[in-house]
Amino acid sequence: MTLSEELQWRGFINQTTLSDITKIDGAPISFYFGVDPSGHGMQIGNLAAAMMVRHFMRHGHKAYVLIGGATGMIGDPDGKKDERNLKSLDEIEKNKAEIARQYAVVLDGQEFTIVDNYDWFKDIQYLDFLRDVGKHVPMSAMLGREFIQSRLGEHGSGISYAEFSYALIQGYDFLHLYREHGVTLQLCGADQWGNSIAGVDLIRRVEGGEAHVYSTPLVINKSTGIKFGKTEGGAVWLDPNQTSIYSFYQFWLNVDDTGVGDYLKVYTELRKDEIESVMQKFAENKAERVAQKTLAYEVTKIVHGKDAADTQVKIADALFGTRDFQGFTKSDFETLSTELPFAELDGESSYIDALTQTNLASSKTEARRLIEQGAVSCNKFYEVSSSELDITKENSLNGYVVVFKGKKHIGLVKIK
Repeated sequence: MTLSEELQWRGFINQTTLSDITKIDGAPISFYFGVDPSGHGMQIGNLAAAMMVRHFMRHGHKAYVLIGGATGMIGDPDGKKDERNLKSLDEIEKNKAEIARQYAVVLDGQEFTIVDNYDWFKDIQYLDFLRDVGKHVPMSAMLGREFIQSRLGEHGSGISYAEFSYALIQGYDFLHLYREHGVTLQLCGADQWGNSIAGVDLIRRVEGGEAHVYSTPLVINKSTGIKFGKTEGGAVWLDPNQTSIYSFYQFWLNVDDTGVGDYLKVYTELRKDEIESVMQKFAENKAERVAQKTLAYEVTKIVHGKDAADTQVKIADALFGTRDFQGFTKSDFETLSTELPFAELDGESSYIDALTQTNLASSKTEARRLIEQGAVSCNKFYEVSSSELDITKENSLNGYVVVFKGKKHIGLVKIK
């Protein structure tokens, strides 16, 4: 499958200035992809675009990942109703370092070059920039941008000169990379199309050169119609300190049936025949959720590594599948302790204590009633009875006890 065929099959084609998309199937192209360091690392929306970049690289094209130290000082105003709060230089530096680390992981060890636009903007004189760059940018093009119109309209909040100039700065990035590295293609998300076109136009006006933009559509949750990855708890991050590996895996495990086939194409590198096989099994028995399980495993493996993905499979199957907790290590239980209601109890405690301390029961009376009704189990398959309330060492695994109230409410107890 050629690159253009694969991108079309996976749903990565949105808009492009290329007259013939098959041009990307030819000789190696130097391209760049820009990242705004206004956030601490990547969200799964960024991950979709990064997966597109992986495909370009795998087909032999040379990648430059631009981390916008200069543009990050302003923040991309596109799509924002109000002025963005400025980030401190220290925040931007930390964000740049984390983003660089994450891209090195997500791009799977493939060779790419990281560049930072602060390196060329820090020495540019203001008058020189206006004369050499600003002189070539028509105001009509900048004023015609949709978000500019909305901000300047009757009910708009207005826009500062700094944010108004953002597209000009990004356009110069493309010009600089064209001059210094022979970059002739910019990859971007659909929301960056307007900013990216500014660079194509600038290269044509200043250098008389030809450059192009290729954009990928935003991933939309078909069930809700909103941007994929937005949850009640906020964005889903790649950084495990912001979204734990457990929560990351569970997010993918619980995606909607309607969109899971599309997500497999976008967020994994499984071949067409492999995805078709998974979706056939899924269609035959949706209750088994084989598509979601495959998706969760493959994405977690890309972002956090195979060992972490294997651990999450084991945890999920023990919590929600047919597996028990035999073979769980202390490390596995420590992972669970950050995700489940958790309590530490002394060696002479009871299941009543375990239920109340993990907030599975609001009182000891309720805890006793649940046990009498047969609604409480230990380590999944051992039913707790009212005649055996004490937690014994025999019922602990590596010093831990997993307490179930029914099937869906779960707590973890560590025996001191």
